[in-house]
Amino acid sequence: MDLKKKVRRVMDFPREGIDFIDITPVLQDPSCFEYAISCFVRELQGVDFDLVICTESRGFILGAPVAYALKKGLVPIRKQGKLPYDVIQEKYALEYGDGVLEMHTDAIGQGQKVIIIDDILATGGTISASINLTEKLGGIVNKILFLAELEGLQSANIRGAYDVFSIVSI
Repeated sequence: MDLKKKVRRVMDFPREGIDFIDITPVLQDPSCFEYAISCFVRELQGVDFDLVICTESRGFILGAPVAYALKKGLVPIRKQGKLPYDVIQEKYALEYGDGVLEMHTDAIGQGQKVIIIDDILATGGTISASINLTEKLGGIVNKILFLAELEGLQSANIRGAYDVFSIVSI
């Protein structure tokens, strides 16, 4: 199945000059959504991990069914101010600004093996922040998965340091 045909670009969103990659057509089509989750589950066969880490908000949509299917715990990484307990923070840069991600301080135990799932690998800012949060708590990142990866952007440092899988390249 070619998910690339289902992913759409929205020009000048959220501001002029930014091309937003919209995965909602994949999510709206039951066979495409099932295919995407099945690709992740297949890719994780034989990978040793304890937890699925997913980043707000589209990462939640992809990470939760994978965690459920593989009977693993789920750890959300959220935008600043959204988690109710003690948190650690990581600042990150986006193509159109910057932000802060947070994770509960008790989300990961020292030496726990994790995989991280998010929707899009673009410049690498969000995933770098997610990795940093995970590693600050002593987690070991065994694999990182994306629905789509944007070619030609500065994500080579992530690919070089971690085992990365993307279903489609755009």
